[in-house]
Amino acid sequence: LMEFINRALVATTGRRFYYNSIIVKRKLTRLVKKRANNKYLFILSPPFCGSTLLNEVISSSDYVSVNFELGTREGQRLPKVEDVMFVKNRWDSSVDFDWKFIKNEWLKYWDITKPVLLEKSPANSARAKSIMKHFAPAYFIVFYRNPYAHCESLMRRENYSPEDAAKFAIKCLKYQKLNLETLPQENILELSYRELTENPERSINKISNFLPELGDINVNQEFNAHNYKNEKMKIMNLNKEKIRKLKDHEIQRINTVFHKAKDILSHFKYEMIESVHV
Repeated sequence: LMEFINRALVATTGRRFYYNSIIVKRKLTRLVKKRANNKYLFILSPPFCGSTLLNEVISSSDYVSVNFELGTREGQRLPKVEDVMFVKNRWDSSVDFDWKFIKNEWLKYWDITKPVLLEKSPANSARAKSIMKHFAPAYFIVFYRNPYAHCESLMRRENYSPEDAAKFAIKCLKYQKLNLETLPQENILELSYRELTENPERSINKISNFLPELGDINVNQEFNAHNYKNEKMKIMNLNKEKIRKLKDHEIQRINTVFHKAKDILSHFKYEMIESVHV
């Protein structure tokens, strides 16, 4: 319902008015309620891997505030922040951002009277250690998806070639492996798209145990998260359906890259696929 209302506000009043109304609303809330002992929760996930769904699921808690409630729910798309974060070289980990500026902008949109402040811009995966220095305390859900399903989305949505899609999928998995190995273990939770969609109750229990401040999370509802069916739906695993959309010659081209990256695939327990049409 809130997603519908927010979209209607944007359609009728324009984005600038909508964003300003959120900022005013947050200021008024702070006048009557105390700031909570905030914890920052970052969903580290490549694009098109189910992070919008995960964001919606976590946001069902009354104890969570997300900094952007529209579309893909990415803080990088907010005014002023977009010019800093949504740049061509955002996937280059050697390029860092002005996190002090970004944090100050995000705080205008977060409801800081909620215990958990949620954010999920995809390229955060490339600079999690830097984020941890500027957001305290920061917690991370390291989220990933079957790389063939990831490739299908990149090819269909972004018009990537099979080879470029495969290279990007591997690059993202390498970032996630590095995050799992280098971030403090007490501050990270590893979760796959398959795990979330095939056993949502267990996944939510893992998340709640990881960050008890989240309180109750509702998985028994339909979600707006974008999917290839373009419809509101309950949590379900779409990996097999997406992989079946790949043609054998596309899989062969993807595998020219994956064959050189078997170590990273094996690390996340993914196997090579030679054909889906046998």
